[in-house]
Amino acid sequence: MSADLVHLDRAGAVTTITLDSPANRNALSRRLRTQLGAKLADALADPATRVIVLTHTGPVFCAGADLTEAGTPDEPGTPDLPALLTTLWHSPIPVVARLAGTARGGGVGLAAACDLVVAADIVTFAFPEVRLGVVPAVISAPLRRRVAPHALHALFLTGEPFDAARAREIGLLDAASPPDLLDGEVRRLADMLLRGAPGALATTKALLRDPPVGGLTAELAELGRVSHEHFTSAEGREGLRARAEGRDPAWVQELPG
Repeated sequence: MSADLVHLDRAGAVTTITLDSPANRNALSRRLRTQLGAKLADALADPATRVIVLTHTGPVFCAGADLTEAGTPDEPGTPDLPALLTTLWHSPIPVVARLAGTARGGGVGLAAACDLVVAADIVTFAFPEVRLGVVPAVISAPLRRRVAPHALHALFLTGEPFDAARAREIGLLDAASPPDLLDGEVRRLADMLLRGAPGALATTKALLRDPPVGGLTAELAELGRVSHEHFTSAEGREGLRARAEGRDPAWVQELPG
């Protein structure tokens, strides 16, 4: 098996991170988690990266935990699943999950921590944890923030597989398309994200992920401060000027090809 279980490729402002351990169904082994954490750090540190796409090789996006390693301690410095989910959730750069194949357990959680999730309409999902005598504990954090509560309740308790149409209906997916149109849908979403100002996207995502607390009055005061800060920022001035002049703002980039 290749030493590289995760690959990173850049095409203009879009960085694609690919899970490439198909023999293991892209399960979240120590090696894969370590390499995925490193590739995410590389993408986030690259000032040219404006969109991250998380995808895979093989017929399975991610099978979840590597059960062959269950119950054995990680090496020091190995990122655990909470660390990976936190990185995706709080990434200032928008992350698009592209699923051409099955996702189970932790793999569904990985996708749910991304900003946009797109899957082929043949993909299925499931949470098999309770059938194995364990609990979908960690992945419940992003999933509770994304999926309709009543649906998640039933799916967690039963472990029943569900299809892409159901996944879209309950909020897990933003789009489902025929397999041959999947890349076109990912490209369409990436193109729209590239039209947003990087700083404005990062702040908008932060507000949605972690809204201010302290009651409505305190929340509105903080949101008013954020709004004023961005209207008067360099990005805000450029965006308003570009609109008045009938042109694209300076940050807009076209996808290559």
